[in-house]
Amino acid sequence: MPNPPSSSRSNAGHGPADLIRTGLIGCSIQASGSPAMHMTEAAKLGIDLQYDLFDLDQLGGAAAFATVLADAQRRGYAGVNVTFPCKQVALGQVDVASKEAQALGAINTITFRDGKRYGHNTDWYGFANSLTRGLPGAATGRILQLGAGGAGSAVAYALLSLGATQLLIHDVRPEQAQNLCSQLAPLFGADRIAVAGSAEEVVAGCDGLVNTTPVGMAKFPGTPLPVRLLRPGLWVAEIVYFPLETELLRSARALGCRVVDGGGMAVFQAAEAFRLFTGRKPDVERMLQDFRDRLEKRASSALAELQAVGTSAG
Repeated sequence: MPNPPSSSRSNAGHGPADLIRTGLIGCSIQASGSPAMHMTEAAKLGIDLQYDLFDLDQLGGAAAFATVLADAQRRGYAGVNVTFPCKQVALGQVDVASKEAQALGAINTITFRDGKRYGHNTDWYGFANSLTRGLPGAATGRILQLGAGGAGSAVAYALLSLGATQLLIHDVRPEQAQNLCSQLAPLFGADRIAVAGSAEEVVAGCDGLVNTTPVGMAKFPGTPLPVRLLRPGLWVAEIVYFPLETELLRSARALGCRVVDGGGMAVFQAAEAFRLFTGRKPDVERMLQDFRDRLEKRASSALAELQAVGTSAG
């Protein structure tokens, strides 16, 4: 490894025998909330767990993924999470992949056991559990999904696994939407997933709307479709979690729509990865509360900085 990883602990790779070492491999991950989620819950369960950041921007770029992964395995890590841009390439770096990882062509969690690498995808699990917890009993007859990228693939798999009768995929890149439909149709049936050429034309007949695009994030403000298309009776789900209350959710809530934010997906996928790493079931409700508390502090800090800048400018 060219350089040691960013670490929340000073003894990275050299802890006591009962220390469980995990981490995250990806590019531009210094702001990741994963270390806090995993280490906070571990401490509350009495587990000594270290969660390192292997930022490929500092370790030779995405091409260094295989080397970093091998080094983590050699150093006795229990496993690692994988994020952009390595989720697809990770599939070729494991000995055994779960059926979900194979179906999605992407891995976000790798565990090391008995000299082998096991690949998992907990993203779809995260969204499925977030939706069923946040919107119990939500109708899943016809659903419009905006976005067909990596996160969109996991969400689509989750929605179809939950029984969506018809899932319509809209993406500004029509070929991306078609690729996702072609990927999942053999698993769930060609009659259950199709490309939506125009979101405006199909949303009126849908039970639910899911946004898997980055529109709504703090750095990409706005809504992924015109607010005038929303109506009472349509449930709306997000995968964006900073901010938790996106403009889309705020507008939908004001109309009386049932909504679920993106925080649940982030926490549930982390909780399942935590279970795979440690063999212990985390307290998800506690993780959710801790996650929201940290986001509130982050938002308050960001607001204070903006106010300070405004005061200085004045």
